[in-house]
Amino acid sequence: MASMISKKMAVRGKNAVEKLCEVIPGGVNSPARSFPDVEQTPMVVDFAHEDMIFDVDGKPFLDFCCSWGALILGHVHMGVVEAVTKRLSRGSSFGISTEIEEKIARKLVSLVDSVEKVRFVNSGTEATMSAARLARGATGRDLIVKFTGNYHGHADFFLVQAGSGVMSLNATSSSAGVPDDIVKHTACLPYNDVEALRSFFKERGKEVAAVIVEPVAGNMGVIPGDQEFIQALREETLKNGALLIFDEVITGFRVGLKGAQGLYGITPDLTCFGKVIGGGFPVAAFGGRADVMDHLAPLGQVYQAGTLSGNPVAMEAGYETLKHIEKPGFYDELDRKTKSLVVPVRRVIKELNLAACIQRRGSMFTLFFGKKRVRNMEDAKQLDTALFSKYFSFMYERGIYVPPSQFEACFISSVHTQEHLDFTRDAMIEFLRSL
Repeated sequence: MASMISKKMAVRGKNAVEKLCEVIPGGVNSPARSFPDVEQTPMVVDFAHEDMIFDVDGKPFLDFCCSWGALILGHVHMGVVEAVTKRLSRGSSFGISTEIEEKIARKLVSLVDSVEKVRFVNSGTEATMSAARLARGATGRDLIVKFTGNYHGHADFFLVQAGSGVMSLNATSSSAGVPDDIVKHTACLPYNDVEALRSFFKERGKEVAAVIVEPVAGNMGVIPGDQEFIQALREETLKNGALLIFDEVITGFRVGLKGAQGLYGITPDLTCFGKVIGGGFPVAAFGGRADVMDHLAPLGQVYQAGTLSGNPVAMEAGYETLKHIEKPGFYDELDRKTKSLVVPVRRVIKELNLAACIQRRGSMFTLFFGKKRVRNMEDAKQLDTALFSKYFSFMYERGIYVPPSQFEACFISSVHTQEHLDFTRDAMIEFLRSL
């Protein structure tokens, strides 16, 4: 009987994928979920708890994806669940303002020094797209500058040399269906290249509406911006009357309570948030200087709207999350946990003199194969993706789920236990020693 049940369970996940493919393109609603870079049947999740997820075959996994960084408190956090349940019993959506929107907006403003006003949307793509439109409207200019390997969502004008899942589709990291007339207003510069940045601004600085950047790139793996590079962005934008947009959809409240801008000591004009501020719900936002934000309708001429923007259930989840992460010592403990995994792995890489590296910022990290340091897209293109695929399978077989791409970040939550972190660390070191 036990063997019969086991055989039935073993095929449930495969059958689920096949059924999904019949009605959804590729069986997924976001391409990275199809596991394009690894030789593994895509996972179909049944449920989760704290730092664990369980697939439909009943197999448990330690989760280092955490819904791509959103679940900083882990799965099924009871404070979030209770807040959401209470709000849901009073109605799920109205299309009318609610008081919880003011509460979470005021919390964001109080925590992030650069933000004076904020507007909520439903996805990171919506946040970056709207911030770019706002920048163009506020400056009266058209040109947006981005950086190779930085992914700012799938709006047409951002799909130029983007990172993340787009890299699996096209060598130039663009997309079919994007007209040349749209991307001609987007300039793409090399990441972490101060000289190229200053040279571009010397020639075309007065045309630039805004520069948008991931201060810590998380969509070609974790690649922190150099301090000199981030400082140069602020200097050149100020000098040329352009706006500086920090895309902190990943890093906002993930690498610290004030985000990456707090680590670098840089004040951007606009910031895009997502993931953590939704507590596991589809929430994002963009905010910044009041004089810039007031160009938005209904006060100004820049239009942006959304039926479910500021959804009260999602706002409750985000507000409850922010209340927990601002408690004293929260980030100190998260940092300690992350170091307990990353530092020993880094030590073994050095000891064995491997062509590999582990890079981190806060509680996000990536183990890279094929390079001893990764600073930009050119380095990322030289990585050993075949070896990463073997690493992914090695970890997966041991019940450890890391994002299924060399070009993504791993995340640690506040509920990852030391026992589970030690188990993961040992598995990573075992794989490295096998090389």
